Amino acid sequence: MIRQVMDDAGDQMNEGPEFSVEDTGDDRGVTLRGVLSIHIVSRLYAALDALPTQDTRVDLSDVTHLDTAGAWSILCLERRLQSAGQTLDITGASRTAAQLIETVRNALPDPQEAEDGKRSLVDRLEGFGRSVTGAAGYVLALVNYLGLFVARLGRSIRHPSTFRMTALVHHCQEVGLKAVPIVSLMAFLIGVVLAFQGSAQLRQFGAEVFVVDLIAISILRELGILLTSIIVAGRTASAFTAAIGSMKMREEIDAMRTLGLDPAMVLFVPRILALVLMLPILGLIASVMGLLGGAVMSWVELGISPAMFRTRLVEGTDVSHVMVGMVKAPVFALIIGIIGCHAGMQVESNAESLGRQTSNAVVAAIFAVIVADAGFSIFFAQLGI
Repeated sequence: MIRQVMDDAGDQMNEGPEFSVEDTGDDRGVTLRGVLSIHIVSRLYAALDALPTQDTRVDLSDVTHLDTAGAWSILCLERRLQSAGQTLDITGASRTAAQLIETVRNALPDPQEAEDGKRSLVDRLEGFGRSVTGAAGYVLALVNYLGLFVARLGRSIRHPSTFRMTALVHHCQEVGLKAVPIVSLMAFLIGVVLAFQGSAQLRQFGAEVFVVDLIAISILRELGILLTSIIVAGRTASAFTAAIGSMKMREEIDAMRTLGLDPAMVLFVPRILALVLMLPILGLIASVMGLLGGAVMSWVELGISPAMFRTRLVEGTDVSHVMVGMVKAPVFALIIGIIGCHAGMQVESNAESLGRQTSNAVVAAIFAVIVADAGFSIFFAQLGI
C-alpha cells in the first residue's frame, strides 16, 4: 500500500528539486531521499499526508538537504499520526537535521482542542472559580505594588539624596499641567449641561433658584473629581503602561537592575507621587470650571446673575462638599498610578502585549475609580456627611 502511494506521488515530481518517498520493504517503513526544501513543500506534504494512518518509521539517511519547510512537513505527519493514537519514528537524521526538526517542533503552536458547545454546571462553576481566583490574584498584586511604592517612598524620605526631584517635576508637568486644558473644558461643559437640564426640570415647580444647589453639590462632591479621575485614568494610566512597557520590551529595566538601580525607585515613585500631588489640583480646577459653566448657563437660561449665583452658592453649599471631593483625589491617584505601573511591568517582549496591557490598564483604572467612588459615597452616607 505504501509503495503504491509513493509511486503516485512520484508521478507529480516534475517541478523544483528532486525528492522521493519510498517504502523500505516492510509495512511501516518509509525512506525520504533528495532535497526536502520549501520549493517542494506542497508536494512533499501531499505525499506524506497520503501515507496510511499507522505506526510509521521515516528514514532520513539519504536526505541531501533539509530546511524548516521540510521539517514542518514531517512534523505534520507526526501530529496526524499522534492524533490517531499512532507513532512516528524518525531515524537516520544527521545531527544538524535532528536539531532543525527539534527546533521546528518546539516552535509549532500547541493544537487547540475544540471546546464542547454544551458546558455542564460543574464546568461553569469551575470557570467562575477561576475568574474569582484570577481577580483576587490581580488585587493582591496591586496591593503588593502599593506596598512597594510606600516602602520606596519611605526610603526616599529617610535618604533624600536617592529621591529624583527632576523626574518628579517632569511627571508633574506631564500628568498635571498638560491635562489642565482638557479637564477644564470637560468640567465647564458638564456645568453647562447640569444647569441646562436642571433648569428644565426645576422650572416646572418654580424652583429655578435651586439649580445653584444642584450644580454646586454635584460638581464639588461627585462629578468634578470623578470625571477628572476618569480622564486622567485614560490619559495617564495608558502613558505609564506604555512608557514602562516599552522599557521592559527593550530590556532597559533589566539593565537598570544590572547597574544597581531599583526600578521601583526610579520609575514608580516619581510617577505615582506626581499623580498624588497633581490630581487634587486638577480636581479643584475642574470644580471651579464646572461652577463657572453652571453660572454662565444659569445666567443665560434662567436669568440668575453671577452675583446672585455666588450668594446662593455661599449660603446654600457647605464646605464639607468640597472636602468630600478633595479627600477622594489622593486615593484615586494611587489607584490610577499603581494600576498603570503594574500593567507596564506585565508587558512581554512583543508589541501585541504592550497594546493589550495598555488597554487593560485604562479599563481597570476607570473601573477601579468608579468602584472606589461608590465606596466613598456609601462611607460618607453612613457618617452623615
